[in-house]
Amino acid sequence: MADLHQKDPKALHIAYIGGGSRGWAWGLMKDLAMDGDMCGTVHLYDIDHAAAQNNTLIGNRLSMNPQVKSRWQYQAEAALEDALTGADFVIISILPGTFEEMRSDVHAPEKYGIWQSVGDSIGLGGFMRAMRTVPMFVTIAKAIRDYAPDAWVINYTNPMTLCVRTLYEVFPGIKAFGCCHEVFGTQGLLCAMLEKEYQIPGVRRQDLHTAVTGINHFTWLHSASWQGLDLMPLYREFAEKYAKTGFTEGQDNNWMNNSFACAHRVKFDLFLRYGLIAAAGDRHLAEFTPQTYLTSPETVREWMYGLTSVDWRIDDLHNRLARARRLVAGTEEMDLQLSGEEGHLLIKALLGMHSLVSNVNVPNRGQIAELPLGAVVETNALFTRDRIEPILTPSMPHDLAALILLHVHNQENTLKAALTCDRALGFDTFMNDPQMTLCQSKGKQLFDEMLENQKAYLPDAWFK
Repeated sequence: MADLHQKDPKALHIAYIGGGSRGWAWGLMKDLAMDGDMCGTVHLYDIDHAAAQNNTLIGNRLSMNPQVKSRWQYQAEAALEDALTGADFVIISILPGTFEEMRSDVHAPEKYGIWQSVGDSIGLGGFMRAMRTVPMFVTIAKAIRDYAPDAWVINYTNPMTLCVRTLYEVFPGIKAFGCCHEVFGTQGLLCAMLEKEYQIPGVRRQDLHTAVTGINHFTWLHSASWQGLDLMPLYREFAEKYAKTGFTEGQDNNWMNNSFACAHRVKFDLFLRYGLIAAAGDRHLAEFTPQTYLTSPETVREWMYGLTSVDWRIDDLHNRLARARRLVAGTEEMDLQLSGEEGHLLIKALLGMHSLVSNVNVPNRGQIAELPLGAVVETNALFTRDRIEPILTPSMPHDLAALILLHVHNQENTLKAALTCDRALGFDTFMNDPQMTLCQSKGKQLFDEMLENQKAYLPDAWFK
């Protein structure tokens, strides 16, 4: 790979692992196409090679659109090493397993009275997803080490924390970080607050200055401002006003008919408890807390957010597959609306085209003093030429730090169990989650059942 300090941004090599994606990949294609400062080749690798080939057709057709600002070439690769060799940047966006394994992650605990709103980051479902994801990321990390050791690696896959942590565990010299857009939604909520409550219209989330701390999907803003105006006391008034009724202003879909929408009641409640702004969707935040917001579907409705069922995901995939067929056939054109993600902007910053501060998941180098060094945390970081500098965060409330620390230790034990196929450690970690309400015998029954449901993706050592 060429040194990024000498790299011609007109000749970039991006390796996309999970290149058959019908979501993230299409968003990246549009962002690259509408940015005139870069061009190059995107090498798509996916275990579903046909899906990667379809995206090659879609991406190359997009490049022919006369309205795009940059023309990229897309090429499907049959082998991971072919995609990686010579890469300047590597993007990872994969689905670990199938929807059948995800169905077990999310819905198997429901038979025991345990509900999960997402089930992909922590909790019982997040643990099982990690068991099959970590081995995949071990393979990916080794391949990056062997074929693209100097590349910058951007991960979008969940469980975000453990994916990034695995990359560094296997290849300590990797230059990897995880991107998550959950904070963007809370920044958007602050903009809606300014317009609705204080008659300040037109504020964009990029106009705000927010300082991030925590771990992925359990992130917090310890400060927020706009043009020098401190938004924290305004948000307290806002949270108190809408704590019981919720706030839905500006949402395209009501929380009642959209699994991803919410009325922010969980956010408001957490702010009033801890004094920091919880900065993720309510469906994620609920899973990190002791049993408060997820005791039953009725409780979920009371808190005005939704459970994301696997059936919904399957229906959504069918819609995406139908759209993919139309895009491949040319009966539908890809729209040129930007995705709202910052991946292409971070690439430009690492190339030295500008500097940018964004929230990012990287190992703790002291940016959060209360959490162990080396654990993957989410804070702001400064992106500059070939460098990421995490930004130090102030101390957080002790009770919040204790709750986050519990999850960090569980995540570290989850990684160790996945790497060593340690069934005893795995079970202890499974039982240690705040959402676990079962006795040991019932918990063991559920653990064994869910582990068996992942068998096709787990090393044989788990079952000896």
